[in-house]
Amino acid sequence: MHALRALQRRIITPDISATRMDTRGFHVKNEASKELLETVGKSFLTGYAAAVEQPTTAAAAAQLDQLPERFRGFAFEGAAMGYAVVGSMPFSGRRNLDTFLAEEGEPHLYMAYVGIGWAMARLPRMLWPKNELDPLLRWLVLDGYGFHQAYFKTAAYVRGGRRDTALRWPDGRPHPYGPNALDQGIGRALWFVGGTDPDVVAGLIESLEPARRPDLYSGAGLAATYAAGAEESELRGFYKRAGEYRPQVAQGSAFAAEARHRAGLVTEHTEVATEVFCGMTPAEAAAVCVRTRDRDTGPETAEVPAYEAWRRRIADTFVSLGRN
Repeated sequence: MHALRALQRRIITPDISATRMDTRGFHVKNEASKELLETVGKSFLTGYAAAVEQPTTAAAAAQLDQLPERFRGFAFEGAAMGYAVVGSMPFSGRRNLDTFLAEEGEPHLYMAYVGIGWAMARLPRMLWPKNELDPLLRWLVLDGYGFHQAYFKTAAYVRGGRRDTALRWPDGRPHPYGPNALDQGIGRALWFVGGTDPDVVAGLIESLEPARRPDLYSGAGLAATYAAGAEESELRGFYKRAGEYRPQVAQGSAFAAEARHRAGLVTEHTEVATEVFCGMTPAEAAAVCVRTRDRDTGPETAEVPAYEAWRRRIADTFVSLGRN
């Protein structure tokens, strides 16, 4: 059985070379940022491989828990992709992904949902995961899909400005909010495409349609906080350049703080980024997300799902605190 899992891993695990900056053609700011982003990619694939090869979700998680805190969340993201891909295969069922989301992956749920989006980007639509997902957080799946497309199809989605406005998800029909969720993932990917160089990243955002910038800046703020790679002075320059979109940068940063805080993976860089973008500690920024999450705003609408209403409440909180 172990030999079969190892063979399965070799067949369906993406090649590690796909995460190299030179392979991707991304901007290289310096060797430190290059090493950081390539380690993020390796960590993701470590998680993917663990999900494919390890006999249980517990065994996979035990392996990933040995990784440094800075990169562990990316590994759990990769594991979710792995379980989603394996779960699409005949006779495999969805049990492993369901178990992972409910148990070992639960503290990393934000990252895990993003990983599911990666799987969707690699699978035919008929094989997309059909697992029960949190109705609020499920939009993170499209965030992951958007990240994948911008990361691997940069010429089309970044330099060409392609936008998937008719993606049939989550109920088999295009949803008006879908492009917004995709753009949040594309914005995250721009932090990688731009090599963590805030000026390059802002330039990429500004090269796309102005109407997309709130979501793109939000995604970039999240990545700048979660993935790191920029000094405090660079982050302050990025925040200043964001101009009217500073509340969205703060919202994305708070999301990153909540994801790291919830999983117990807060780093020194998280603290620097939330201080610059949110004027808070990571715990305080995470608390904003928690405090605004379940506020009753009436029934969800097609154009503004509960997830977007939540994001706006977070951004409005920072506006009320003068972060604009």
